Amino acid sequence: MLWGGFTGELELRSEGGETRLRGRFPYATATALASGRNELFAARAFAARIDSGADIFLLSGHNFEKPLASRAAGSLDLRDGDDAMTFEARIDGGTSWAKDFVSAHRAGLIKGLSPGFRVSPGGERIERRGDDLLRTVTAADLFEISAVTKPAYSAAQIEARAWGVPAKLAATDGLHRTLNRWRA
Repeated sequence: MLWGGFTGELELRSEGGETRLRGRFPYATATALASGRNELFAARAFAARIDSGADIFLLSGHNFEKPLASRAAGSLDLRDGDDAMTFEARIDGGTSWAKDFVSAHRAGLIKGLSPGFRVSPGGERIERRGDDLLRTVTAADLFEISAVTKPAYSAAQIEARAWGVPAKLAATDGLHRTLNRWRA
């Protein structure tokens, strides 16, 4: 699984014990993943799994053992548009990691958003631009999005607000992913 991310403005609000987290992963915004290696996502790159209604998780730091919300639990709403993938999550503060996440966010330690994905077959273009390589992801299977301390991208927006408490968060599917970077 590959991870990419965006930094952005984070805002936390609490009302009635529930935290609402909103985020936006813009398309057509390039970032340097390493010297000479740049990446961007084409419009609706995540559409296949989002439009199919597949279960996708919101995690703390790409850790499937620290779910904050999921589609199956009814606590994560995702929309894929031409300019960005957006989400809204309702986070129950009853788990230790959710409390840790809210505390870290309030302390200014959570800096952005990062998707966990696998590029679909034929879902990328790699081109040389001068001495650099640019990978454009045109189709990818989105499995999770994470609130992270150090994202790879610099243009996402994520904000948290608290409203009401959902019944429970989804259990993990037992999957553990490691960071894999693309190579040309």
